[in-house]
Amino acid sequence: MNPENCWYTQEHEWVRIEGDVATIGITHHAQQQLGDVVYVDLPEVGATLNQHQPFGSIDSVKTASDLFSPISGEVVEVNSAVTDDPAVVNADPFGQGWMLRVRPSDLAEADTLMTADQYGLYTQES
Repeated sequence: MNPENCWYTQEHEWVRIEGDVATIGITHHAQQQLGDVVYVDLPEVGATLNQHQPFGSIDSVKTASDLFSPISGEVVEVNSAVTDDPAVVNADPFGQGWMLRVRPSDLAEADTLMTADQYGLYTQES
């Protein structure tokens, strides 16, 4: 359920690093806990993200939550499909439901995140 090629945060975001670009989204577990996503607020291209700091918000029929960046860097792409149709986050959180693409400023930050196995254990315990 949690792709092996991603890193995970305690706040239930994931990051997949490919070359010099990192793709960020929320996990399957997060979208299940939120319920039907109705709104996503994301930063603009060019914004600077700091690891573990809020970069936007997500609203569902149940609650509103901040989104936290798994890594620091500059936003190079925003997924307009998510802002146009937030339900895509529920349908495909690791695929079409990605939120941002970022140029990381420090790839070593990924080493502080959880692996898929660690995240799986974390979600079972919480």
